[in-house]
Amino acid sequence: MGMEYDRQSCKRYKKPGNGMDQDSNETDTRGASQVSAESCSDLQMTPEQMLDLAHRAIELVIERIEKLPQEGAWDGEFKQELEDQLMGLPPELGRPAEEVLEQAARKILPMASRHDHPRSFAFIPTSPTWPGVLAEFMTAAYAVNTATWLTASGPSQVELAVIDWFRRWVGYPDGAGGLLTSGGSSASVNALVAARENADNPQRAAVYMSDQSHSAHIRAARIIGIRPEGIRMIASDEHYRLDMEALVRAVMQDREQGLSPIAICANAGTSSTGAIDPLEAMAEFCEQEGIWLHVDAAYGGFAVVTDVGKQRLRGMERADSVGMDAHKWFFQPYEVGSLLVKDVTTLEKAFAVRHDVLQDTIWGANHPNFSDRGLQLSRSFRALKVWMSVQTFGMAAFRRAVSKGLELAERAEEFVRESPDLELMNPVSLSIVCFRINPAGAGLDEDALEKVNRAVLAHMFWDSPALISSTTLSGKFSLRLCILNYTTRWKDVKETLEAIVRFGREAQS
Repeated sequence: MGMEYDRQSCKRYKKPGNGMDQDSNETDTRGASQVSAESCSDLQMTPEQMLDLAHRAIELVIERIEKLPQEGAWDGEFKQELEDQLMGLPPELGRPAEEVLEQAARKILPMASRHDHPRSFAFIPTSPTWPGVLAEFMTAAYAVNTATWLTASGPSQVELAVIDWFRRWVGYPDGAGGLLTSGGSSASVNALVAARENADNPQRAAVYMSDQSHSAHIRAARIIGIRPEGIRMIASDEHYRLDMEALVRAVMQDREQGLSPIAICANAGTSSTGAIDPLEAMAEFCEQEGIWLHVDAAYGGFAVVTDVGKQRLRGMERADSVGMDAHKWFFQPYEVGSLLVKDVTTLEKAFAVRHDVLQDTIWGANHPNFSDRGLQLSRSFRALKVWMSVQTFGMAAFRRAVSKGLELAERAEEFVRESPDLELMNPVSLSIVCFRINPAGAGLDEDALEKVNRAVLAHMFWDSPALISSTTLSGKFSLRLCILNYTTRWKDVKETLEAIVRFGREAQS
């Protein structure tokens, strides 16, 4: 009806013949005059261009997913090489969109750890579901900001629903709540702010954590203003769980010296070993002493959807706050962490701040603004990927996927125990296996063992499709597998362990 798009730009032109643009009512005296600049932006594309580009992007992503098991779990390049390719001033004039897309897919995105590879066992990997990936795309395209109920009522309700799922799985009571975060680091900051405010913001505050706790807790304590002497690292036991006697002594001594204990951080699955602190004993102590208990379940928390995991994490439901990352063991794209609190008003008391420019967002009673529950105002719609994934596959599928990680780790532990070349460094608690090359009867001292195991790690990095990592346990260098991916099979784990044994033998020869 008189309008068409130029394929080389987003500018719209009137077709010659009818002499009238029905949108603007301006007469076309030139037969093919350009519509006024107000009707089109240089940053727009035509529907056809958008579809073509989206189709190509989807093709590239699916091609990558299909080829992934035949490739390595890591690729990278040296800084100088990447500087030559990617540094420089931005172009003044644009390039063809498909050319840009192809460069991103072929030259940039592959230069990274492939966390969703079935043999990606390093650090804490992830393996996002396809509905979760599509939810990320849709959320970005809809330009959702979940700051307030006014700006995002539907998305806010979905976030409330997802948070309520998490609440039920943890075992929290009605009245508990929280919000989705970028990850465990921001969840820790939010939790410690709430703990500080709950303790009436004492001048000489102290926060306690295991020597196995994630560095995010130290950063969070610094961010909320805890002085170095108030960041208390508590020794762990022989299985890398917080030592309760050491904790009790530290708290009592600190009280005598005028410090005010405001929070204790417990681990529901440490990043190094997967160790679980004595959650019930810690909850009992915190209730007696009136100290906020925060449980870091960023890695291990979603094990609670299984019967085995719920049993191992018993006591987590007694904490004042719990942080869990759905972009780890709940198979979502980055970033979607969460913070749950037993009493949601503790977050609102800590974070709700009246802001005149947002006064129009007050909807009424029982219409929460998520910006009143944490440090972010502008917030992405993180809940959609969780919601779409669960709605698509159902919880039975997620339970099986989480259980698979637990089962494969147990099989790997058995393999290590039975191997004459390997030594188990700590019993498996969740899905992390820590071990090292230490052949029976070889008589290698600690220096020699570290040298051999570092050589094995280097071999695996360059000469194996698998990606593993290391940690240090009681001063000893340890190899480490974290098994989370729902596409990982026993064959992937077994062949990785066999490669480690083979490289270990080569390193000793």
